[in-house]
Amino acid sequence: MLAVHALPAFADNYLWLIEDGSRAAVVDPGDAEVVRHALAERGLALAAILLTHHHADHTGGVAALSAEQPCVVHGPAAEAIAGVTEPHVGGERFELLGQTVEVISVPGHTRGHIAYFIPRLAALFCGDTLFAAGCGRLFEGTPAQMWASLSRLARLPGSTAVHCAHEYTLGNLKFARAVEPGNRVLAEREARARELRAAGRPTLPSSIALELETNPFLRAADPAVQARASEAEQLPEVARQSVSWEGLTGAERSFAVLRAWKNVFS
Repeated sequence: MLAVHALPAFADNYLWLIEDGSRAAVVDPGDAEVVRHALAERGLALAAILLTHHHADHTGGVAALSAEQPCVVHGPAAEAIAGVTEPHVGGERFELLGQTVEVISVPGHTRGHIAYFIPRLAALFCGDTLFAAGCGRLFEGTPAQMWASLSRLARLPGSTAVHCAHEYTLGNLKFARAVEPGNRVLAEREARARELRAAGRPTLPSSIALELETNPFLRAADPAVQARASEAEQLPEVARQSVSWEGLTGAERSFAVLRAWKNVFS
């Protein structure tokens, strides 16, 4: 059976190492040295690299790692990333360390962002699309695209472990509490996350089930969340954001307002 390890990098990134005891794949290796150390420590050979999008903190180690240990490099076809040998648009399947991986198109954070789902491992590797209690900024995509992408991920089994790429959980939970101050599950999650961080431990992975209960960006169709989004529309600092909800209705509109509000929330 495969095992998954979080490799902390930079200020708040997690690179994800997937291994079967002798071979490994790494997701979004922004820092080659972190991966080298983990491979050497565990006695693993690098078999594959999986990239979710083109940002440098996710791709910076690809050239060095693939030069040292030639391997397959999976990545988004719609983004220009040097070294990708297997480009994907979403909907494909491929074999990784004896397991089937499903590629999911999740544009929004970037234009060609993809995620990887391993059904038998019940594991999702979603880059900067879905965070614990949050979601990525809309650098290249639209609110409608990101809402559709998040909705696609929300339909995965509730037991799916969510391996996102940053330790943003406490900041995201602070915002989520502002959106839903009466959400008891959210309050309990925040307390647990504080305990984990105080102990120097990651708050990840999360799960789809937990995100559906506590992530305001997945809960944009909930009446209480929509009411808070309507209130936030009136805030001048929210209205000035580049995220636009013009022409949107329902959950898409609420999502767009929440994303704009989060951009200025402190």
